[in-house]
Amino acid sequence: MRDLLLDVFHGALNATRADSLTAPHLPGTAPDFILSVGKAGAGMLGAALTRFPGVPALLVVPDGAAGGPWLAGVEVREAGHPAPDERSVAAARRALEVFRSLGPDARVLALLSGGGSALLCAPRGVTLAQKVDVSGELMRAGADIAALNVVRRALSDVKGGRLAAATRAQVETLILSDVVGDDPAVIASGPTVPGRTTPADALAVLDRFGVAAPEVRAALNQPVNGTPPVRPAGPVRMIGGNRDLLAAAAQQLAARGVTPVILGDTFTGEARELASFHAALCRSVMQHGLPWAAPVALVSGGEATVTVRGAGRGGRNTEFALALGLALEDGGVHALSAGSDGVDGTSGGAGALLTPHTLHRARAAGLDARAALDANDSGSLFAALGDLIPARPSGQNLNDLRIILVGGGRGMNG
Repeated sequence: MRDLLLDVFHGALNATRADSLTAPHLPGTAPDFILSVGKAGAGMLGAALTRFPGVPALLVVPDGAAGGPWLAGVEVREAGHPAPDERSVAAARRALEVFRSLGPDARVLALLSGGGSALLCAPRGVTLAQKVDVSGELMRAGADIAALNVVRRALSDVKGGRLAAATRAQVETLILSDVVGDDPAVIASGPTVPGRTTPADALAVLDRFGVAAPEVRAALNQPVNGTPPVRPAGPVRMIGGNRDLLAAAAQQLAARGVTPVILGDTFTGEARELASFHAALCRSVMQHGLPWAAPVALVSGGEATVTVRGAGRGGRNTEFALALGLALEDGGVHALSAGSDGVDGTSGGAGALLTPHTLHRARAAGLDARAALDANDSGSLFAALGDLIPARPSGQNLNDLRIILVGGGRGMNG
């Protein structure tokens, strides 16, 4: 079962490579400049430069995520992720410089993917440290990416459409989504998508999650952080997302004789609560054959959140897997929960594997699974059991993938 789950996960990733998702949607004529930002930036740019060799390009990616024979002549900027750093600021300033230099007859192709919010960072009215601190507080308080980016946009010279507003050129944007709902204003905080939220909305987010941040609040009340100018947007197209990843996983399962059921790609909320819902479905399948008869593979996506109360190592996927195991009490399922980008929070891995014997093995090893969950230390527990999926940047970011195998059957007895 372990090998089957890992094979399906890696097969789904291979079937949804950034270059293969980008190539069919490229414009018919070469642009004058290409900007590619995000965890999938290298693959997206690779597809574009294969079609349009020699076009000047700026690539902004996390450390170690740039690669490919087409990089010759490309300006590559590696920058901080998940927290922005001074390199992120330099990359944003460089993008602004290029955009401002282009005339009205120029055409820009912007390729955006998840992770761009940190990689392209131009603090507006606050210092970089203040922006990093408020983002960290919001994440620890359980804020989802949409809420987080409301604040990020209000404190940026590039987000919320401000990058596109800095140029007279025509801008076309292709986006790979890593967020529930595929809102183009949320992915990478929408540097080429006019903002729809205001500093007042950002203040409301801080209030909702109980974040004080007095310096940030003061900045949000200043005219410098007013609503960004609304520039008529050029074409903005969503070219791939979590649904593609789930469909690829379902195809991989079916090819191995396993019946897949896609539950959906819009799951959000606390990882523990999401695990409770999935556990209830599993029990219904096992006990009553409803709403599907076993054997079956339940496939779901979306993005959970974690309210951090402990000091352990974990991520939303390892927390989901451990909470699922506890809810089922070693109830006879095998499961995988992992991030398509290959990194899951501070867990040290991409996600985790759950077996019908995880809790028993933990007890035998002297580990307290409930205490690990309470301490947000799910990553440490799965690492000790050898069930942490190794962290390996995948060059893409299509949100999370969860697969739960319920019952036996052909292909499911490994």
